[in-house]
Amino acid sequence: MKKTIAISVGDLNGVGIEIALKSHEEVSKLCNPIYCINEELLFSALKLLNTEAPKDIQLHSVDGDFKIKPGKVDASSGRYSYDSFMSAIKLCVEKKADAVVTMPIHKEAWMIAGLEFKGHTDLLRHYFKQDAIMMLGCKEMFVALFTEHIPLKEVASSIKYKKLKEFFLNLHSSIPKEKVAVLALNPHAGDNGVLGDEELKITKAIKSANKKVGFEQFVGPLVPDVAFTPHTRSQYSYFVAMYHDQGLAPLKALHFDESINISLNLPIIRTSVDHGTAFDIAYKGQAKTLSYINAIKSAIDFTK
Repeated sequence: MKKTIAISVGDLNGVGIEIALKSHEEVSKLCNPIYCINEELLFSALKLLNTEAPKDIQLHSVDGDFKIKPGKVDASSGRYSYDSFMSAIKLCVEKKADAVVTMPIHKEAWMIAGLEFKGHTDLLRHYFKQDAIMMLGCKEMFVALFTEHIPLKEVASSIKYKKLKEFFLNLHSSIPKEKVAVLALNPHAGDNGVLGDEELKITKAIKSANKKVGFEQFVGPLVPDVAFTPHTRSQYSYFVAMYHDQGLAPLKALHFDESINISLNLPIIRTSVDHGTAFDIAYKGQAKTLSYINAIKSAIDFTK
């Protein structure tokens, strides 16, 4: 039996709805998609895209009435992307869907809409009162982020032994029992304290987590500037980055089109495209669908 997947449509001023509609026929062969959007806004998007609604499309109506403004940061569109996401979450909580797949939101639009959350993962943590882990990638390479959407100046002070150990143990419970390469924070992995002492905390957390899980799953801390060389990537499929760009810059350089975003350590399955709203190409028919198709496939796989 095909799984039912709730689709959060993202910011309607971006490429999300185009990708969803463009992929509907292929996605419908994989699962039963339910799109969290009302008819009026769907038909507004269809008109802008100069296309027709698929005959078998299934909607879960989400209240909202505003003018779609392609490529614009807008509070109304930001708020609607939040409401669509909350509707998708509730479908899973109520067992009416097996997983959530999200289209991209715009963080500034959320901010000007008065929303306190910095993104999907932040909201999921608040809603479920659990420490969700953000992991991005594809089968060739997954990167889990220890810190996410925080200023770079706050990263070093966030490197704490207990938090790291808990992160490693939660990650262990969420992924296959494979070895995980853990990146250092500082250049040269700190050079034995010359360039910083954060690596001492990382090392302690790695050793403690490995003792708890019963095998050497976490390896490192690795020198960051060589962690993503072909040789290292041939040894590991999973990486832990200490901050956002440390892990996502190499990931997107290597696997931009096919990568997805997965929220781990939660009572529901949530996957997402690993790209933004792409306002510059919104409603121009240029959006690529590979990341979304992979997000659907991963959502299905995680529910098995």
